[in-house]
Amino acid sequence: MPEISRFYGIAIFMNFNDHAPAHFHVWYGKYKATVEISTGVVTGKMPVRTLRMVSEWLDLHREKLLCNWNKAKCGEKLGKIEPLK
Repeated sequence: MPEISRFYGIAIFMNFNDHAPAHFHVWYGKYKATVEISTGVVTGKMPVRTLRMVSEWLDLHREKLLCNWNKAKCGEKLGKIEPLK
């Protein structure tokens, strides 16, 4: 599972040929969750503060995430996405 971004100890991954809807995976310490790109719906457990940062990052990079999702569906190399600053 390729890592596409990392910030404040939060790692963001996206799988190749993953199931719909378009989403990414978030790992933070012992916590793991998935986040739908279009809605921001979270599945899994994550500290509230971490989720706020991930949500802000998602809002900034939704287009790039969708582009990576489409690349992943075609088996193409995923681009890195700028971390939250």
